[in-house]
Amino acid sequence: MPELPEVETVKSVIAPQITGLKIKEICVRTPGIIAHPGPEKFVRRLTGQKVSGMSRRGKFLTIRTECGDRIVLHLRMTGCLLVTPGKAAEECGEKDRKKYCEEYPEEKHTHLIFRLSEEKEGVQKELRFSDMRRFGRFWLLRDGEEDTYTGMEKLGLEPEDKELTAEYLRAHFGKSRKAVKTCLLDQSVIAGIGNIYADEILFTAGIHPARPANSLLADEWESLAEVIPERIAYFIEKNRITPEEYLETKGQDYRNTPYLQAYGHEGERCPVCGNAFCRMVVGGRGSTCCPRCQKSE
Repeated sequence: MPELPEVETVKSVIAPQITGLKIKEICVRTPGIIAHPGPEKFVRRLTGQKVSGMSRRGKFLTIRTECGDRIVLHLRMTGCLLVTPGKAAEECGEKDRKKYCEEYPEEKHTHLIFRLSEEKEGVQKELRFSDMRRFGRFWLLRDGEEDTYTGMEKLGLEPEDKELTAEYLRAHFGKSRKAVKTCLLDQSVIAGIGNIYADEILFTAGIHPARPANSLLADEWESLAEVIPERIAYFIEKNRITPEEYLETKGQDYRNTPYLQAYGHEGERCPVCGNAFCRMVVGGRGSTCCPRCQKSE
């Protein structure tokens, strides 16, 4: 599942390409991905509106329009957004249309397409949403409409929020018997951290993922409060990619795999102490840690 750094990358790549463009047409291939208010109302309300910007909250993305409406989406497990050059039918002949389709073919599991144009007539770009597992969802919130649909209003602090302090973490998790990794995945306290970056954060902080949160000492809460924003910012930076690279790799090859120190390295040597990483299940999630560097008590 894309986590905060990946979703931030999607926003950084997509937003400049669609801001200022008009939604000329919407093609809904899979009606079920429109969670609210339904595909027909979704299409009717948005057609003709102009995109004013794009933002991220946790793992959610929001596309804003000039009239104040908001398109909220969640990529879930396998969702992908891709902007491709577009070509209006009236602007090209059959030969050009065929060439365009061959150069920018739709992904196999494309469920939604926004056809976008500049002020002048003619489709200039397509914003395509594909999702192999079909878990991704879209919500349309009209200007002034209360968000009681997406769950975004229940999110906790962003990792870079100045209020995410040791005191904040201890207040929410300090009495919990749950594993500290399970606590870090609680989106109502910290938004955007998933399985991958929880492992990376705990490795850097030197804390075993299965430790009960109520066993952490004051200096360990301080360490977590410092490491969480540092690691997330680090991986956002490492994820940077140009729109051309993103399109070339079809939005699939921008992950932080080469920079991960713990996650996915089961059996390999720890870069700090040389001991072998081990894998375990914590709260139903696969976890990798160094038993020597990460204190288990």
